[in-house]
Amino acid sequence: MTTLWDERERHALLTRLDRLTADTPARWGRFACPDMLAHVNDAMRMALGDLTPLPKKLPLRYFPLKQLAIYVLPFAKGLPTAPELIARKGRAVFPDEVKGFRELLARVAGRRDRADWPPHPAFGVMSRRDWGVLGSRHIDHHFRQFGV
Repeated sequence: MTTLWDERERHALLTRLDRLTADTPARWGRFACPDMLAHVNDAMRMALGDLTPLPKKLPLRYFPLKQLAIYVLPFAKGLPTAPELIARKGRAVFPDEVKGFRELLARVAGRRDRADWPPHPAFGVMSRRDWGVLGSRHIDHHFRQFGV
């Protein structure tokens, strides 16, 4: 299971990031590459507690759906997301988002030992393990969206 807490995984994500350009076309979905990076950056801000989307009362908050979604099931294409995680769509600047990704990934990794993690808008209370796996899988999903 990949996790943001694994240094090799973070290195692999940064290597994949280096293969993106502002004009890299999406294989599916409506994101342009800069917007996708803004989206994953804002998801990392959410994990850090810097961005607080409104909670949603979904069945995904409860066992076993939560564990299946975070750890087992593949991410479907086109799933809805918190409006706060797409609020910068159309305004993202590629070099700024690349720099932000690097900084945010390092900040997330630097807080891996913290005990308190903010709730997720769809999944509710999240553990350190949950955030590490979900973050890794979420970034992987969007990087695959752009062929890297």
